[in-house]
Amino acid sequence: MRRAWGLPALLVLSGSVVAAWLILTGNPASAVVLLAVYLPLAVVVSPLIFPRSVDNAEAQRRGAVDGRPVVFWRPGCTYCLRLRLRLGRHARLAHWVDIWRDPAAAAAVRAVNDGNEAVPTVVVAGRPYTNPDPAWVREQLHA
Repeated sequence: MRRAWGLPALLVLSGSVVAAWLILTGNPASAVVLLAVYLPLAVVVSPLIFPRSVDNAEAQRRGAVDGRPVVFWRPGCTYCLRLRLRLGRHARLAHWVDIWRDPAAAAAVRAVNDGNEAVPTVVVAGRPYTNPDPAWVREQLHA
């Protein structure tokens, strides 16, 4: 869990320290601009913008029942972030599994990716797809 929040915490801390230094040196406008960049960036790389994760077993069960894709992801992954942002509000229709929080999910991803934890890995109807096109995933959500 600490890995997921390491980069966002570092961004907030470093941005705050530099902003405080800018304020002390008489540049409050620069401090505001700096914080306006660092804080949203910290939110974007955090788990906050992703739908609530479930464990691998629950996601597989739900996917089998409703036919929706299961998305294996991890915080800080730029490809996962791209998929999440391109899906927009439709992202909540998929079942999201954070492989850093669920060792069984990480093992499942390694099993289908030659031992690599390549994410996003999307499972549709029992078939895995590594880093698929977000438009294709959106089609699968509505199928």
